[in-house]
Amino acid sequence: MGSFMTKTYDAIIIGGGHNGLTCAFYLAKAGMRVRVLERRHVVGGAAVTEEFHPGFRNSTASYTVSLLRPKVIADMKLHDYGYRVIERTISNFFPFENDYVKLGGGPGRTEAEFARFSKKDAEAYPKYDAALEKVANVLRDLSLQIPPNVGGGLAALTAAAKQGWPMAKLDLSVQRDLLDIFTKSARQFLDGWFEHDYVQSAFAFDAVVGNYAGVSTPGSAYVLLHHVFGEVNGKLGAWGHSVGGMGAITQAMARACEDAGVEISLEAPVAKVLVDGGKVKGVKLESGEEIAASIVASNAGPALLYRQLVDASDLDEDFQRRIKGYKTCSGTFRMNVALSELPDFSVLPGKEQAEHHTAGIIIAPGMDYMDQAFIDAQQHGWSKKPIVEIKIPSTVDDSLAPPGCHVASLFCQQFDPTVDWDANREKVADLIIDTVNDHAPNFKKSVIATQIHSPWDLERKFGLIGGDIMHGTMGIDQLWAARPVLGHGDYRGPIKGLYMCGAGTHPGGGVTGAPGHNAAHAILADRPFIRKLLRS
Repeated sequence: MGSFMTKTYDAIIIGGGHNGLTCAFYLAKAGMRVRVLERRHVVGGAAVTEEFHPGFRNSTASYTVSLLRPKVIADMKLHDYGYRVIERTISNFFPFENDYVKLGGGPGRTEAEFARFSKKDAEAYPKYDAALEKVANVLRDLSLQIPPNVGGGLAALTAAAKQGWPMAKLDLSVQRDLLDIFTKSARQFLDGWFEHDYVQSAFAFDAVVGNYAGVSTPGSAYVLLHHVFGEVNGKLGAWGHSVGGMGAITQAMARACEDAGVEISLEAPVAKVLVDGGKVKGVKLESGEEIAASIVASNAGPALLYRQLVDASDLDEDFQRRIKGYKTCSGTFRMNVALSELPDFSVLPGKEQAEHHTAGIIIAPGMDYMDQAFIDAQQHGWSKKPIVEIKIPSTVDDSLAPPGCHVASLFCQQFDPTVDWDANREKVADLIIDTVNDHAPNFKKSVIATQIHSPWDLERKFGLIGGDIMHGTMGIDQLWAARPVLGHGDYRGPIKGLYMCGAGTHPGGGVTGAPGHNAAHAILADRPFIRKLLRS
């Protein structure tokens, strides 16, 4: 089939995930002709809602919202398009062997909870919270700034100084916390604050979310922080449920894009980025159709973009080597289950809906348990006792399940992405259900249907290489100006006109919209004639 060029655009976005849509929106608002090419039949990337059993709908991959930047929500006017988030009554519930811990739920509640285990930890908590909040504020500010491009001469040095300056003005104690967070393991970091295993575990869980690591792995303290810089409805650090599932967010974004003039094409898988003379010329679809544009921004992760969509001959040798070494090893196992009743936990009995059913229910009983889950995965390919985070969104959004029934998402770790997941997915799915059943003995028999996404399924369905929800490991070697590689931390790829706008760039994973926002601003800054439109 001969190639043929169709319409020409100012910019093409590869992938209609939330960051791709965010990027497209800002470009269209600046007067550019933009087309989004989405491989699947539905827009939204990993933030989609799907019916997986008659009458049961749920978010398929991403499952909860906090990190979406308020600026993006406001600029895209998402509330006008139906965006609504309901806060959790309490944030998290941790069942342990003979007891439990609840986090959140209003002033003083977390302290009272900790006081049951350690008076010292209850007293330390407000100080810990305040210290983390100061560090999180730094990250919030940095999240919507373009990292300096190392090797970019004076301009980059100036940008680095400008972004570093607020940190230089911080109290010495905050600077120390920042250093600890970027270098220490979650266990080391939390050991400095708390003494009781249950209390430490309640915080340490955040350090392994989407992170193929144990709580003792150096650098895991940063991932803990990454999950704290969000907010919901103006409440800092809060998490909530998107009404209609995560797909409702991306559907609202798609409508905002279309109203701004963006063209969105579904079932339009990109086969290749076209390059001529070191410059981007457009893309070629799997159908053979070629679409011309001098700017291509990829919402697909760096591993997918540079290993599959760009010809090796268009990349220099050093870049190729480094992108080959780019780590996407955080294999996640994601399940949805249709339930006939709510789980009845041994440590907090009752099938009637209670506040803990609306929270993040986290099966990670103890620091050693979380470390062991990682050791198992390294040795055997998966955890013998996995870490499982359960959300039951139907407790706050009854549109997701038939009356009296419920739907739960199970986000599970640790799993080695190199295992043959087609041969082992059912076996591991059963293991995950058994793990939950150990804590809620009615769980197994209440399961009506399951939707299973192994790391391979997540890769095939959503382009998440290695089932890595963050588009790449969130270690210090792959953060800020070094995400995905040093010299290209500013959203600009190694080919003129090629940009990256997904979670494989700063500030990383989660539904933030920040990479999309920042990439659009980098693209616009490179186009002098529309700089004047860039006053936002």
